Amino acid sequence: MDTKLTLKLDKFVIDRAKKYASSHNRSLSRMIESYLKSIIDKDPPETDDEIEISPFVKSMATGVKLPKDFDYKKAYGDYLSEKYK
Repeated sequence: MDTKLTLKLDKFVIDRAKKYASSHNRSLSRMIESYLKSIIDKDPPETDDEIEISPFVKSMATGVKLPKDFDYKKAYGDYLSEKYK
């Protein structure tokens, strides 16, 4: 279903865009619609509950479970202290 949209743009931009659309046998409305579709198709839908993890990152999973209170900075500091004794 098509819906009417009113835009306020610079006259020079509109004139040039109309010439461009005409030279490509398209209407300015369809050209703008195509552009907007390309923008929204690139961005995945936003979800508030979880971030999607790529298959590559999932393949790197080791299965190691760490406690919730694990202090990785302390563990790394201890590792470096032991390494450079």
